Amino acid sequence: TGSTTGDGSTTGDGSTAGDGSTAETLLGWLQHDLRANAEPDAGTRASRKSDESDRSVQVHACHGATRQIDVLREVLVGLLTDDPTLEPRDVLVMCPDIETYAPLIQAGFGMADVASAAPHGQRNGHPAHRLRVRLADRALSSTNPLLSVAGTLVELAGGRVTATDVLDLASTAPVRRRFGFTDDDLAQLAMWVDQAGIRWGLDAPHRGSYGLDIGDNTWRAGLSRVLLGVTMAEDEHRFLESALPVDNVSSGGIDLAGRFAEYVDRIETFVRTTESASSIEQWVHALSNAVSQLTAVARNDAWQATQFDRELARTEDAARQRGTSTFRQAQDGAGSTTRLMLADVRNLLAHRLGGRPTRANFRTGTLTVCTMVPMRSVPHRVVCLVGLDDGVFPRTSSVDGDDVLARNPLTGERDIRSEDRQLLLDAVVAADETLVITYTGANEHTGAERPPAVPLGELLDALDGAADGPVRDKVLVKHPLQPFDVRNLTPGELAGAEPFSFDQAALAGARAARGPRAVPGPLVSEPLPARTPEDVALADLQSFFAHPVRAFLRSRLDVSAPLAAEETSDAIPIDLDGLEKWGLGDRLLADLLNGVEPADCLRAEQLRGLLPPGKLGRRTLNEVGFQVQPLLAQATALREGRPRTLDVDIELGDGRRLTGTVPSVFGNRIVNVSYSNLAAKHRLKSWIDLLALSAGHPNEHWTAHAVGRSRAGGSCALIGPLDHRALGWLRDLVDIYDRGMREPLPLPVKTACAYAEAAAQRRQGSDIDPIFKANKAWETDRFSAFGIPGEDADPSHVQVFGEAAPLATLLGEPRSDENWNDERHRLGQYASRLWEPLLTGAEKVGPL
Repeated sequence: TGSTTGDGSTTGDGSTAGDGSTAETLLGWLQHDLRANAEPDAGTRASRKSDESDRSVQVHACHGATRQIDVLREVLVGLLTDDPTLEPRDVLVMCPDIETYAPLIQAGFGMADVASAAPHGQRNGHPAHRLRVRLADRALSSTNPLLSVAGTLVELAGGRVTATDVLDLASTAPVRRRFGFTDDDLAQLAMWVDQAGIRWGLDAPHRGSYGLDIGDNTWRAGLSRVLLGVTMAEDEHRFLESALPVDNVSSGGIDLAGRFAEYVDRIETFVRTTESASSIEQWVHALSNAVSQLTAVARNDAWQATQFDRELARTEDAARQRGTSTFRQAQDGAGSTTRLMLADVRNLLAHRLGGRPTRANFRTGTLTVCTMVPMRSVPHRVVCLVGLDDGVFPRTSSVDGDDVLARNPLTGERDIRSEDRQLLLDAVVAADETLVITYTGANEHTGAERPPAVPLGELLDALDGAADGPVRDKVLVKHPLQPFDVRNLTPGELAGAEPFSFDQAALAGARAARGPRAVPGPLVSEPLPARTPEDVALADLQSFFAHPVRAFLRSRLDVSAPLAAEETSDAIPIDLDGLEKWGLGDRLLADLLNGVEPADCLRAEQLRGLLPPGKLGRRTLNEVGFQVQPLLAQATALREGRPRTLDVDIELGDGRRLTGTVPSVFGNRIVNVSYSNLAAKHRLKSWIDLLALSAGHPNEHWTAHAVGRSRAGGSCALIGPLDHRALGWLRDLVDIYDRGMREPLPLPVKTACAYAEAAAQRRQGSDIDPIFKANKAWETDRFSAFGIPGEDADPSHVQVFGEAAPLATLLGEPRSDENWNDERHRLGQYASRLWEPLLTGAEKVGPL
């Protein structure tokens, strides 16, 4: 079938007649004025009666690049629906930055296989998914992974070789295929890099070029730690020269450690080679060897290697033609050489690998997407310009300091901004029936309005003067932020009389948004069936009371709350944060308690790579060591004799038993020492250990001591000795444990402890409010300068109770089988049952 041109005539292939006639549309009038290079006079404007239904020129203001593609596909589907003669081959999409929009276009349009998989007559996905799209003018580094690796290697050669850069390169498909890196392997490598303290730099000499000739936190030091961890453990702080082994390198990780070391060694070989490379031949040889040693491709992707070799050869030829290679001048026979620097090679590769015009393949039956370059504006029935954002279009150019001609530009010299303006005019004239333009008209995060690009603003001004009255309000459509906004689906709300969107998923979302708000139900609406009675492990009991909700999720539902991913750091540590200082203090305290010499402890921390270099690291060590001393002194006084580990096997009744081992027993004392602040979970651990020993070995008088830090420097909790009630209290804990394996209990450790302590004080005549104290432990203080989260922000609590759940969530009415005391809500019932034995005389807490 033919297609209609701007003047209403039809050509067999759908192309424009090209006779210069003008259609009586807003687009036709604009094109006429552009060709005439003159503004219409008052009489001409008065004769041009604008029509409300005229959609020949459309400008859409969107919230960011993603929404621009959303809007574009709605517009195109609408045009194809309204005009059965319009085909995808009649549409041309152009954008100034195709690399930014290419993945968005592929996601919005290139899913024909998914759409065709739907059963007959059933809609699946967006109608635009059925359109075939071809992307032209892509950068070679975007379409060929080997060329992308080559570009990354050149950047590595001129950079600091950071941990992030090396790990990112390892995650590319060709490198993964070469070294067999799986997703789990990459996660393990990132963990090793973090544990080994690798930040940047190959070694001390490599860092010397940056004025920092220390070997700490380099790849050489970190890899030595990883490889040494293959042969020995860190337990006894044995080190070889200046390398401390990374702990927990299992036998299954030996092969991975070797592959990783080989990978880094090949990168180092390339970087060292480029340091002495001076000619294009040497650079090409080094780059070719590095890519062949670092990458591998599948048989079906062998074209990538062929294209890589071809582009590398073309780069070499281009360098020779420019005279940047080392050569002899034949005319005088003298040895004239020009050294090729890294910046020269980077520019050569950027020119070869960057986006450049390719065969457009117009009218092939697919929707063509290309960049805005000269000779691209072939007439099409519909021309779409995407991404005409302010600051992006037109392009800006910076004057090269070595370009003496740019100091005094003359008429006729190249000007990128003027070229882009001309390209916009060419695209406008190339549209036969419809011109569609999208741009970012509002910030996608703040909603702040953004102006259109200057040329686009001038185009809107020209449209206002092309007809009998201003048309900007009819041409310019400001779209909402979300595709499921009800305005997208309401007839006549945005553009035209019909709903703007064709997205069935957006329609479902809009209906759901307008419907009644459903309060999310609890994760578990009623207790799960009780498990078959079985023996209880002491370790499971300890783990449960350390975090009851997390234990329920993991043990009963086999679910783990998501944790925020930790990013690899490239910065040499200058100062440690609170968590890092805690780790340092915890390691020092544990080593000193195990009898390791102080000098060996300090030496191990210096070799670990986690301390700041030089005096900064020594100052941090002294600061943390000062806080360790009182804890060490108190623990040493309590830990008399040889440590023992005692087994317990306790009859609980009904054929159930509690079994396990109690460590850190010195004489009749259980001594638990932690560098952490003495918290409720530490006191509970000592309490459970003491109950187990007192019930399992009732003929001895046991005490438990929990030692930790406090604002006064240190604190110790003394529990016991206990009487015959120990077994009954232990059975109460097992009963709570059984209940906690059926549902999430309202028993957050810190909150329950705060409530129970306040309730005990209130019973003694104090006017303290237990709810107030519990709320301080539960609720995160949004205005705290320290940013310390409450228990409501714990990932497990968020998963069960919801985000920022109020304390009232825990204050439900007790069930009929939960009346153990006079508390009126579930939190009080469980908190008092758990903590009352400790707070009524069994425990004494005080400073060291």
